[in-house]
Amino acid sequence: MAPDGGDTEEDDNVEDGLTSKASNGKMQASHHDHSPESQEEGDEEEEEEDEEPRLKYASVTKHMRPVYRNGDATSAFIVGGDKMIIGTHNGNIHVLMLPSLKSLKVYHAHSASVSAVSISPYPPPLPAPKRNALSRLASTQLASPAPSISGANTASPAGRSPKAPTVPLTASNQIFIATSSIDGNVCVASLTDPKDVMLRNFGRPVHAVNLSPDYKNDHSYLSGGQAGNLILTVGGRSGTTSTSNAGAGAAATASGWLGAIGLGSNTGKDTILHSGEGAIRTIQWSLSGRYVVWVNEKGIKLMRSNLHLGTDESDNAWKRINHIDHPHEEVWDDMAGVWKPQAKWVDETGLETDDLYTNHPDGSDMKSELQKIDSPVTLPKPSPRRKRSEKLIIGWGDAIWVLDVHAGPSAVEKAAGKRKIAHVEILNILRTDCIVSGVSLYTPSLLVVLAYIKPDENAVSSQTTPTRGRHRRQNALQPEIRLINFETKEEVSVADTLNVSRYESLSATDYHLEVLPAMQVTQKAASQRGALEIIGGGIWDVGGGIWDVGTYPARLFSSAASVRSNGSHSAESSSRTASDANIAPALAVNDQAIHPSALTHGMKIFIQSPYDCVLATKPTPADHFNWLDNHAMYEEAWDLLNQHPEAVGDNSDASSPSTPSTPTRSSYRGQGTLMDFLADDGSQTPNSGQRNYNPKVEKEKRRVGELWVEQLTTHNKWSKAGAICGKVLSTGDSWEHWAWVFAQANKITEITPYIPSTHLQPPIPSIVYELVLGHYVNEDRKKLQELLERWPAELFDATPVIEAIQNRLRAGDIREDSVEDGKVGQDWRLLMGCLAKLYLDDGRPAKALGCYIRLQEADTAMRLISEYHLVDAVSDDIPGFILLRISKKQQQSAPMSELESATREPIRMLVAEAHHGIVRSETVIRQLEDRFGVPNPYIFFYFRALWEGETTIPTAGPPTIEATSRDRKQSLMDERLIASEGKALVSDHADIAMSHFAEYDRPLLMNFLKTSQSYTLDLATRLCKQRRYTPELVYLLAKEGRMTQALRLIIDEIGDVSQAIAFAKEQNDQSLWDDLLNYSMKKPTFIRGLLEEVGTSIDPMKLVRKIPEGLEIEGLKSGLMRIIREYEIQYSISEGVARVLRGEVAAAMAAKGKGLNKGIKFEIGEVHKDPIAVQNFKTGRPRQVKKGHCPGCDKAFLPEDPKLLISFPCQHVFHLPCLLDFSDPDGSKSESIPSSLTNLDWQSEYDRSIGPKIDHASLLRNTVTEGCPLETRDNG
Repeated sequence: MAPDGGDTEEDDNVEDGLTSKASNGKMQASHHDHSPESQEEGDEEEEEEDEEPRLKYASVTKHMRPVYRNGDATSAFIVGGDKMIIGTHNGNIHVLMLPSLKSLKVYHAHSASVSAVSISPYPPPLPAPKRNALSRLASTQLASPAPSISGANTASPAGRSPKAPTVPLTASNQIFIATSSIDGNVCVASLTDPKDVMLRNFGRPVHAVNLSPDYKNDHSYLSGGQAGNLILTVGGRSGTTSTSNAGAGAAATASGWLGAIGLGSNTGKDTILHSGEGAIRTIQWSLSGRYVVWVNEKGIKLMRSNLHLGTDESDNAWKRINHIDHPHEEVWDDMAGVWKPQAKWVDETGLETDDLYTNHPDGSDMKSELQKIDSPVTLPKPSPRRKRSEKLIIGWGDAIWVLDVHAGPSAVEKAAGKRKIAHVEILNILRTDCIVSGVSLYTPSLLVVLAYIKPDENAVSSQTTPTRGRHRRQNALQPEIRLINFETKEEVSVADTLNVSRYESLSATDYHLEVLPAMQVTQKAASQRGALEIIGGGIWDVGGGIWDVGTYPARLFSSAASVRSNGSHSAESSSRTASDANIAPALAVNDQAIHPSALTHGMKIFIQSPYDCVLATKPTPADHFNWLDNHAMYEEAWDLLNQHPEAVGDNSDASSPSTPSTPTRSSYRGQGTLMDFLADDGSQTPNSGQRNYNPKVEKEKRRVGELWVEQLTTHNKWSKAGAICGKVLSTGDSWEHWAWVFAQANKITEITPYIPSTHLQPPIPSIVYELVLGHYVNEDRKKLQELLERWPAELFDATPVIEAIQNRLRAGDIREDSVEDGKVGQDWRLLMGCLAKLYLDDGRPAKALGCYIRLQEADTAMRLISEYHLVDAVSDDIPGFILLRISKKQQQSAPMSELESATREPIRMLVAEAHHGIVRSETVIRQLEDRFGVPNPYIFFYFRALWEGETTIPTAGPPTIEATSRDRKQSLMDERLIASEGKALVSDHADIAMSHFAEYDRPLLMNFLKTSQSYTLDLATRLCKQRRYTPELVYLLAKEGRMTQALRLIIDEIGDVSQAIAFAKEQNDQSLWDDLLNYSMKKPTFIRGLLEEVGTSIDPMKLVRKIPEGLEIEGLKSGLMRIIREYEIQYSISEGVARVLRGEVAAAMAAKGKGLNKGIKFEIGEVHKDPIAVQNFKTGRPRQVKKGHCPGCDKAFLPEDPKLLISFPCQHVFHLPCLLDFSDPDGSKSESIPSSLTNLDWQSEYDRSIGPKIDHASLLRNTVTEGCPLETRDNG
């Protein structure tokens, strides 16, 4: 039993804190050896292994001031849903709302210490997700005044009306609270109905009470205490105080029966279910309601309850299932009745995951957990508790039992034919070196244990001998929180020591541990939050909500608010503070505002001592980051920030990234209010893949990154440091700083590959790049060339680097003939190439061209000349430019094809410049003649390129799919224009071009002779005679008009009758044919050729008659037959054509006759109201003839028109006078027009017989000889 507390106001100034204590991870007694030797060993071990804490702690004592009012202290408590119910040593019951910790209801239930608290249903229902209900609940928590304590000194709480404000009738408030006390009473009260209170006296101290999960309907509960009886109480009248009738006999039974049916006093019925085995300290109904566990001095008992029984299972109600003895040891026989057992039925759906606690120092455990949080897990639907097994954790004394309770018999019992209600499987039994004050399951394999450290019996007491008759208890040690793997029976992390108030005077029964399970929520549930977010993200958000402090930076609170006296802080605790984990001072809670975005998940562990309340949760990413930062694990810290920026949180105090410094080490330290601590995830990004740029995160990454680099350089890990620079540095200033650091250490090579090749904002100073390039000018020319290729020219100033290269070349040790790595001039070529590139980057292409020419890099030089039009830069040495790709050996022995390929590009460039007039053709020809003489192939290549239009001048190119017909025509026109201009340039040097064509390209010579008119004809004839170019000479003779000589040359020199015939046909001169016949009569082969090929060009009879008699001609018969056959074919073709022509004429005549024989339909129009402007037909017919109107006068035809109408087959209709005028606009035929036609009128009296009509028609046809004048003009 804890001593009475003092005034809390006096204790607020006392420094307090929760501490983490190093351990070796093993459950051995030596772990808690507090001798000086063991203390030193522990310190050494702590230095060797500084393990990251697995839990973080926050003192919430200061936010529970009403609980500790008037020196009161807590003795029992329970948490569930959004409630915390606390019982005190003064018998008060406090109902606090979570997470605000505001008081919802306070009432006085007992006159002595409260020993146990129970609620029904458990776990209680969560707040309804309706916006109006949530708003009411939010307003209740944030705005309502704290209720006052009612009935503080009343033996019966039903004796007077409560004065506290009415509790809202929400679903989460519809619970019943049962409390037991050492005053022998059990009080059961409704949270919402102040009149629904029952107080029952059992005559002996009651240590345990537990309401039925269905208390609302069955009004039953179990209790037990010092009397050793397990009592089932059913019924009772609200608002009354009653006495237990467990031993009252038949009268009590009858009274209870009559009361149950409404005929008696209905004071309730008590039934003793078990007795005689010592005091009962713990009773727990299972979560499903099927089983009940209780612990007495003999051991652990389990029985089947009366809930959820089938129709054939009614006999199983309150039947015992199993019994487990406590260890048979002397200490247990003495202390079994003193140690308070802790029994917890575990909801396995609300456990943390084991993955978080795999021992990965690189923080990958935290990353995997964050990924799980980022991916919402569907919350399992509540089941009617029909699981086949339930897990039970029992901590008692120094032992822990892990049990599974299964429905039905075990496999062995089933095989033996036994029928059992259920069976118990003992998964493990753990023995510890402490007293278990609280225990629960944290993960599927980890137990969280509140350990009370037993005092060392061998320690020398510093106290004087106690006075006679008084015994002084040894000072207790600080309690610890341990995480134990119940499968391996080892602690998985360092035990955390809790520095609570007055721990020296507290016993194991003064500490309590309660757990709120962790549950996952769906994405849909998260999106449907309403006004309840105002009070912390929907209370628990189905177990997740504001209390999950494991997602954001640590907001830890020391227990400075703990209720303890100044004198209770011993020297021992002071000496251990240095090795303990600190918790920052708590600030005042803001009662009016709770962070609205605290939507986190995870288990919440509450630890209570009489004067303190501590909240333990899973460490947040920010905590993990802080721990890594404080322990100089910058690599892991940077990776964590890179993957999960939310780990920065609000506690980052980053220094300037350009001046890295070692951060202040503060383990899990934060600032702000309790609500900030509980709601520190407001900045969390739900999905790390959708993160936006966060300046704060980037600044922190830069700070940690530079500390990481500094750490590596300090340990001479320059290569890795350079790689990390490329990973973590993101500003120009930081790059400049570290570049100089590496340069001063002569480690430029290690950082060079990672210097950014892109622009940063702000940019990296150009001096960084110039520094590196200058280094490689002297050290590594290959690397220099690589960097110049990789780095854009905009990143640095080329001038300093150019000067460095020039100075290096002037030094004289790098020459064209120097040897490096077995290669002549390697470094010289590399430096010259780099110099050329820098000249280009600096906007001096002419100087770059000079470098490339010295390097004989023809491709690059040609590209520069073409791109920058630098041909004029080499116009003084055109032969050298043309020979850029040709060596001296090639000039002497290379074939024409090789020379042509090597000179094609410079020749085309010169042709292009000739078109532009930059490098004139005269200059090119003169320099080539002076260098190589005449003829030479290079002049020929030049003339041919000019003639054929081979140039680098960009043209329209081949038409694309999208090109229009107009584009294609324009492209062809451009090509023809270029070729035409080239031919004109060649014509300026026609005789020189002709001699080179005759020397190197005879087919091109013929083309040139036929196309050009600029060459000298006599020179051409003489050149062809000298070279015996007969075809070309024939063309030239014909061009001079000497046809007979040309023909004679064909017959005598060439001897080709086909060419002679073609020549004669081309000239189309009869005298030439006669000459051909005369020249051929002495050559039988020519005669045969004439017979076979002449065709109809000459009279065959004339050819045959000229053949000398007696001349033997081979193939004469076949030749004659062929010429006859050709004539027959010609005749047949002519006859067929005539036949077709006659048929077409006959068809046309028939169609015309048919048309003439048909009547002509024409329309009679109406007179227009508005006059229409008609062009005078004498100056030209109208452009458009209206229907029903005369084309001559443009007047409409009337049914009674006085003028005779004349219609044509084309359906044009004229008034007869208009037709006559239209046919003779100038009046030249007026004398030839008979008067009978001009006076003809359909109203006139003339003979209407056939004869006169034919006469008039004949006269009209003779006058209008060409038909319809409109059609005649259109055809003309």
